[in-house]
Amino acid sequence: MTSAFLEKAAPRAKPQEQPAPPPPPAATPGTPQGPRPQEPEDNSYKEEVYRWELTCFDLKTGKELWKQVARKGNPGSKKHAMNNYACETPVTDGERVYAYFGMNGVYCYDLGGKLLWQKDLGVFNTLNGWGTGSSPVVYQGNLYIQVDNEENSFIVALDAATGNEKWKVKRDEKTNYSTPVIWKNKLKTELVTTGGIVRSYDPATGNLNWQLKMAGKMAIPSPVFDTDHIYVGNAGGPDAKGMLYSVKAGVTGDITPADSGLVSSGVEWTVKNSGIANPTPLLYKGLLYIVASRGGEVTCLNAATGEQVYRQKLENVGACWASPWVSNDQICFYDEKGVTQVFQAGKEFKLLSTNKLNDKFWSSVAIVDDSYLFRGVKKLFCVKK
Repeated sequence: MTSAFLEKAAPRAKPQEQPAPPPPPAATPGTPQGPRPQEPEDNSYKEEVYRWELTCFDLKTGKELWKQVARKGNPGSKKHAMNNYACETPVTDGERVYAYFGMNGVYCYDLGGKLLWQKDLGVFNTLNGWGTGSSPVVYQGNLYIQVDNEENSFIVALDAATGNEKWKVKRDEKTNYSTPVIWKNKLKTELVTTGGIVRSYDPATGNLNWQLKMAGKMAIPSPVFDTDHIYVGNAGGPDAKGMLYSVKAGVTGDITPADSGLVSSGVEWTVKNSGIANPTPLLYKGLLYIVASRGGEVTCLNAATGEQVYRQKLENVGACWASPWVSNDQICFYDEKGVTQVFQAGKEFKLLSTNKLNDKFWSSVAIVDDSYLFRGVKKLFCVKK
């Protein structure tokens, strides 16, 4: 588990040291008014001191086995008030564990907590200073990290054993938060990333396989897939609907539908108002389950056709950041208040139960054997049968 703790806050000016701004000059009727004076940029984060940590727990007991401080110092960049400096999920290949802290570096440890290597990937501004969120992916000796920002976006493959760069590809993208996926389809294995453009790369070389220009507002949810199709989309917003696309395996080149169309040689179907939001959709037994970020709405689509099976609104559901999961033919998702909704998988919606954990939650559940791990703001929970 990764964490970032504030050790020393930036000094704040006393109230008497902050004189009230003078009143604006009186407007002359009929005279156009210019823009307000720009507020000074808040760079107080540069004076804060954080401690970035990786902690290992015993799965059976919750006992802390070891803790390593990866870095201590000033943050490399800003963050949103609801974000933190350790929101990326660490990954392991069974030999090593990799902790990526966004603009604060990537660190590799052995399973006993010994630091093997570390690497600085650079510090770049993100949209509105909101910070980062894309987690690393490890596959066949490579660690893949998608670094999308407002200045210098790229995806890089590092040697998992040494941290040495194997390849790096520049991306014509701005800030994104989705995590790449390794898509093993019926024809080949691909590294797929989302953004304003979905891109498929060769994991070994970084060469581009295909791309698809997408609608939507923010690249937050990750793709889901089976051996024949991958389903990609961006979260919507007040002025943009979250569109969902089904892409066929084996395509090449630019597969963007022409003239705002809904299909192409590589796109099986497109759903304009799919309901896709911050949580990643769940693909299970030929159905796609999509949980809204707010409002408690669940949408079920036929994965083969994109047709809506149902759209159900649940009452008293808080904001949802975490992605849904499936267990024993039951679909589960939980909101930031810690309330889990459990409903039956299938073409008819049937709410089965609700459960609550006492904390605030933004992270998706981690599933290991017969255990569910929920990372709260204050606590780490393990739920077992």
